[in-house]
Amino acid sequence: MTNYTLKINGKKVTVTADEDTPLLWVLRDELLMKGTKFGCGIAQCGACTVHVNNIAVRSCSLPISSISEESITTIEGLSENGTHPVQLAWKEIDVPQCGYCQAGQIMTASAFLKVQPAPTKDEIREAMHGNICRCASYNRIEKAVKLAAKNS
Repeated sequence: MTNYTLKINGKKVTVTADEDTPLLWVLRDELLMKGTKFGCGIAQCGACTVHVNNIAVRSCSLPISSISEESITTIEGLSENGTHPVQLAWKEIDVPQCGYCQAGQIMTASAFLKVQPAPTKDEIREAMHGNICRCASYNRIEKAVKLAAKNS
């Protein structure tokens, strides 16, 4: 076991973990941050998406040992009170059904909009393609990303 100092949601934290422990399990089990979800465990569904240096990554396949000075943002750190434009658009469009994938969807969308602030419908679909929604809320997700882009 090794000590790791991480910068999560703007705060430095120290955790002890095996070098191959995925970031997801450090967040959920060590830091008790339950917003980031476990979906598939093989980086295919997107439920575990967080930002590392403002880039959307799958935390279930990212070993803690590969993170050093990077800045990590989870759904809990996207905004203090749920007022990020993507979160507001999600509420306005009423995207979630079961809600399980929503943190990953929101994290993917917010990272995407940082690099493509005025996306086309096809760009939104391509950017969100890797995030699976069990309830098939894809049309509402697309509308919410478009609304967030407009309101950003």
